[in-house]
Amino acid sequence: MRDMTQRQATNPRELTLHIGHDELVIRQRYEVLSIANDILIGLWFVIGSALFFQESTTYAGTWLFLIGSIEMLIRPLIRLVRRVHLQRLNPGSAAAAGHDF
Repeated sequence: MRDMTQRQATNPRELTLHIGHDELVIRQRYEVLSIANDILIGLWFVIGSALFFQESTTYAGTWLFLIGSIEMLIRPLIRLVRRVHLQRLNPGSAAAAGHDF
């Protein structure tokens, strides 16, 4: 199994399907949610950083940094919710056993 994981990590175009259709759809939805969250994190920190260049906008920049930090806490929550969702869908699956292939 380690070999398969290494192959997937080096070649993202290689796809090994050994999961059900429902599980694939769920994984894709959570991946999109995670990507959107990461984009927002980047935006909050970039805009917040720019606001620190002037003293008059530092307060707003601080709030954007706080929002970005909260979104960083949301990132592992998305992964946890996905794992629980998949475990409930198929308790005997690789995801339920703690493997993300």
